[in-house]
Amino acid sequence: MATPPRPIATLNEGPLHAALKSWYARPGDQSEVPIAGRQIDLVRGELFIEIQTSNLFALRKKLTQLLEKYPVRVVHPVVLRSWIVRVERKSHRQLGRRKSPREGRLEDAFAELVSLSQWLAHPRLSLELLLIEEEQLRTYVPGRAWRRRGWVTLERRLLRVVDGRLFRGPEDWRALLPPSLPAPFTTADLAEHLRLSRELAQKIAYCLRFAGAVRAIGKQGNAHTYLAAA
Repeated sequence: MATPPRPIATLNEGPLHAALKSWYARPGDQSEVPIAGRQIDLVRGELFIEIQTSNLFALRKKLTQLLEKYPVRVVHPVVLRSWIVRVERKSHRQLGRRKSPREGRLEDAFAELVSLSQWLAHPRLSLELLLIEEEQLRTYVPGRAWRRRGWVTLERRLLRVVDGRLFRGPEDWRALLPPSLPAPFTTADLAEHLRLSRELAQKIAYCLRFAGAVRAIGKQGNAHTYLAAA
């Protein structure tokens, strides 16, 4: 799936967004099309494609409007691996480059997907998660980003698209459940079998329920229990 980017016209976009749009575009796609007072990243026949690199919550108003009439695909990147590039604040001269020790995974997307949970079962909505490698350019700004000791992210750059996964209905979402999961299961079970935090497992279960992939059937103590929906 890691093919070279294809050129396409861009407006005032961040480098990661522009690169993903160029990579995702096919011959014949239209770029930055005004529809109902909104700019659509790509139009492919009757399909509207929106690429959102972060803050999926910001799409809520746009989706509310567009999904009344049009099929929409949301494309969202999930960072598998990233490299941190430190640069001087004014000249952007590179000071160093290192690989981040953090490795991402597809399930990380659910931290953002909870913002769109109410639309996950919408018949006109599809969602594609792109697993990517990226560079982050950072510069030192005194008094900012205290967790990073003053190093602020200037921009994100796409290195390559490693893979992707398209979700168009409950069966696609249900495929995320590990086959070893007990039936019924709790979010503690989900966290254990997927080897992730309980907090993230709760967000996954929440989204899968809205997507029609699982249903809540009761409680086990204080924990909700779920079954894969038929």
